[in-house]
Amino acid sequence: MTVPSSSETAAAVQHQRRRLRQGRRWVVVVLVCVAMIALLGLTAVRRDAASLLQPESLLELLTWFGCVVVVVVALVGVYSVMVDFVFWEGWMHGLPDPSSLFASNSGASVQHRHYVVYLDGIHQSEESHPPRVSDFLGCLEESIEDDTMLVKGIEAYTITNTGLRSTTFAGWFWQRLFALQEHHPNGLIRFICAFCVQANNVIKVGISSDRRYGPVMNYELALKIARHLDSIGFHPHHASRIVLVGYSGGGEMAIGTAEILQQLCRVRVQVITVCGVFSGNGELESINDVAMVVGSHDPVAALGRIAYPGRLPLLLFSNWNCWQRRNALQRYTIEGMSHNGSSGPFSMAFRGAVVEAICKELERSVLTPPLRTPR
Repeated sequence: MTVPSSSETAAAVQHQRRRLRQGRRWVVVVLVCVAMIALLGLTAVRRDAASLLQPESLLELLTWFGCVVVVVVALVGVYSVMVDFVFWEGWMHGLPDPSSLFASNSGASVQHRHYVVYLDGIHQSEESHPPRVSDFLGCLEESIEDDTMLVKGIEAYTITNTGLRSTTFAGWFWQRLFALQEHHPNGLIRFICAFCVQANNVIKVGISSDRRYGPVMNYELALKIARHLDSIGFHPHHASRIVLVGYSGGGEMAIGTAEILQQLCRVRVQVITVCGVFSGNGELESINDVAMVVGSHDPVAALGRIAYPGRLPLLLFSNWNCWQRRNALQRYTIEGMSHNGSSGPFSMAFRGAVVEAICKELERSVLTPPLRTPR
């Protein structure tokens, strides 16, 4: 082993010092450049701040914002469709076999004969519900009969038994989006993030109402509900019926999955919509009972009837109109109630009336014998 001489050591130290000095110079140069760019940017912002308030600039800004929103909605729509496709094709372990449902519950003791399944609106982003909705469901649970179970926590806008933040491929994206929605100081950023979540759920409602792709997603949701019922002890031999209660867009999900769920669970299924926005395109041939709880000041539900022409009386042979000719639609109108907020169905002012209407329909329908037996 050769020991370096003192002259070689001194040369190495000098070389290291020169490298450190060069590095410091470059750091100083970079900091100066960054400071100059920041000053120029601040000057430009101050110079252009007044021009941003001009009508032409505001119009251009809104145009760009609208374009960004359209792009975001398109990307979210592609994501929604692709998730259904990859699940159906077996890339996410495929669809469970429905023939094995309820096999482990055949000897269970009879505790509940009626199961009320709540499907939330497009604001839902995870299994848990917002405080107002939770209070409403608590009030409903106290009002229903002892032999009736209220089933909560079903995420109607994802395929698996999890919320958006726990999805297999895009959970990291939704977690980041929810964090920005809840904690970002910029109100515009929070609005865009919340808009993306609701856009995903609105697109899911649109897919459910589509005659081509709707049956695929409706089957996935019906199977998800059936598996959840299986996990809490449901069995067709012990149960009498399943009631799907859908709020807003959840009304479309309820109507779209009702007949499929009836075939999977082999018991009578009925639907109650609360401020429901639905197309009426769902197959309802074997469904006898559909009820609507609507508010007299609800423009969203009224717009839904116009947006979906299948519910207009002019189209005599649409699924919805054919069903109404064979069955009686129960309608409960609550005066003064709107779609959401302080005058919505979850508010203190109208919560009791909505619960009363649901309980009234549950009592009425249990006394009415079914016209057709489930297939």
